[in-house]
Amino acid sequence: MAQQFSKQEVKMPSIGRRPGGGGRNRFAPTAKPKNAKGTLMRIIKIYMRWAKTIFVAMIFTVFSSVISVSIPYFIGKTFNTFKIATRTVETKMLIWFLLIIVVLYVSNWIISSINGVIMLKVSQKLVFALRTELFKKMEKLPLEFYDTRSHGDIMSRITNDVDNISSTIAQTTTQLISSVLTLVGSFVVMITLNVPLTLVVLLCIPLVMLLTHIIASRSRAYFLAQQQSLGSLNGVIEENILGLKMVKAFGKQQDVIRQFEEINEKLYESSSKAQIWSGYMMPLMNVINNFIFAVVAIVGGVLSVEYGLAIGTVVSFMSYSKQFSQPLNSIAGMFNTIQAALAGAERVFEIIDSKEETADALNAIDIEHPNGNVTFENVCFSYDKSTPILKNISFNVKAGEVVALVGETGAGKTTIVNLLTRFYDADSGRILIDNESIKNIKRNSLRKCFSVVLQDTCLFTGTIMDNIRYSQKDATDEQVIKAAKIAHAHDFIDKLPKGYHTMVSGATDNLSQGQRQLIAIARAVLCDSAILILDEATSSVDTKTEKDIQHALLRLMKNRTSFLIAHRLSTIRDADHIMVIGDGKILESGNHKSLMDKKGQYYKMVISQMGKLPDGI
Repeated sequence: MAQQFSKQEVKMPSIGRRPGGGGRNRFAPTAKPKNAKGTLMRIIKIYMRWAKTIFVAMIFTVFSSVISVSIPYFIGKTFNTFKIATRTVETKMLIWFLLIIVVLYVSNWIISSINGVIMLKVSQKLVFALRTELFKKMEKLPLEFYDTRSHGDIMSRITNDVDNISSTIAQTTTQLISSVLTLVGSFVVMITLNVPLTLVVLLCIPLVMLLTHIIASRSRAYFLAQQQSLGSLNGVIEENILGLKMVKAFGKQQDVIRQFEEINEKLYESSSKAQIWSGYMMPLMNVINNFIFAVVAIVGGVLSVEYGLAIGTVVSFMSYSKQFSQPLNSIAGMFNTIQAALAGAERVFEIIDSKEETADALNAIDIEHPNGNVTFENVCFSYDKSTPILKNISFNVKAGEVVALVGETGAGKTTIVNLLTRFYDADSGRILIDNESIKNIKRNSLRKCFSVVLQDTCLFTGTIMDNIRYSQKDATDEQVIKAAKIAHAHDFIDKLPKGYHTMVSGATDNLSQGQRQLIAIARAVLCDSAILILDEATSSVDTKTEKDIQHALLRLMKNRTSFLIAHRLSTIRDADHIMVIGDGKILESGNHKSLMDKKGQYYKMVISQMGKLPDGI
């Protein structure tokens, strides 16, 4: 029974919550995406789940690009119908070319519209799939993941960051492919028309590449910082809304405002710099476009006058100079969206790539009818793998026994039940239920062994009936009401305007903390599991209600293995075993009478709580 706990342990507020869960430093310096190319390839890989639909969109894109390349050619042909030397017009050819140009423009508009609808549908399917995959992943992550991250930041990733990926898919995919095809097609046509003018148009390529490189190197880090600051801002907003009463109670409104302003200032700075740098792109691109257009006009004029180049060819090249640079403009215009999406995608994939809970062993079993025997054998545990929290903890609890864990705040009481429920895995040693290691039991089967009532009551959005039924979804209304009566929750529920159909949620205060705790106890009653865990289950109720609940809990604990974490003597004195935890070990173990006779740590706790010993203590 020599069992040790680390003095450095911090009290865990509830089962499954690690101390210090404030998350990563909100003000940590930002960095560029670690692998922008890899992130982009992963987006494309997800995108290709809808390969058939995308193939249709690509066919439309090819037709659209061919049409776009053809239009300047026919515009040049139209101008060539004007014979300057003879001052005549080939009217039939002019009308024919004009009709062709109109048909091409209309066809291009129709094809582009259909293509846009197709890609929007694909992008929304991608959002649906990505959010579903992300949420499923979140359900598989260990509690340690949430203990070390801001909840608002996680919410920002599943909303804002996924939306950024979606907008990139919808706006840029076909546009990017169309731009590449247009560039290639325009080059082929231009080179067949006139080589010198083609070389003039190609001057825009190095200019655009240089411009894009300069802006990309400056703005990428700012876009990542923008997404990270947005996640931090969401975290502050979430915390302030949930803890608004506490903020007001301690008069911390100005501190919260100051904290919000600091993060908002960082968001403002990163967003401004990101938008300013990306905003440089289009004006500078227009300068390049106009420069190339002017050079083509001048060189074309010289070639027309000096070497007899057809005016229509010069006009075609002037159109091609705009059309050739237009795809480059489009890519530049997509730059803002691409950068935001890559930054957001990297944050989304960070969660998707996070290590999941250890998978069930291949030979893991289901435990159908657990008796409730619990054994700890030399269990060691630490949260950060460097500071020991539990060292060689060993004890045995027989089925049906009631065990009370007592001690100072932070002694390690909740850590023991966290390991028992396998919210965390022990570093070494074994934990057994009915002589079977919990690592050899499937998690879903293991969790069904427990009925849990936490100090921090959790209610979900829905009716009171739904919340009680949460532990046994196929329970009838009569069974729910019976459980509520056992928990002494029926009376106050029945007095509510809508009774058991009253809507509640985790974020509303239409019920007192004591009433919410009674609902949680009713939920545990309905669960009817072999092992009962009560973590300060009566801490938020009045003395009279506590006595009523104790009578209910006595019935509930009958023939069940029960672990009680409590400070009130009235809650624990009737336990079969009381373990006093402190100084990194179990200081004492025994029933109330034997521990009082020892006049050790437990005796001192009782004296400090009661002031003096009443008769019968």
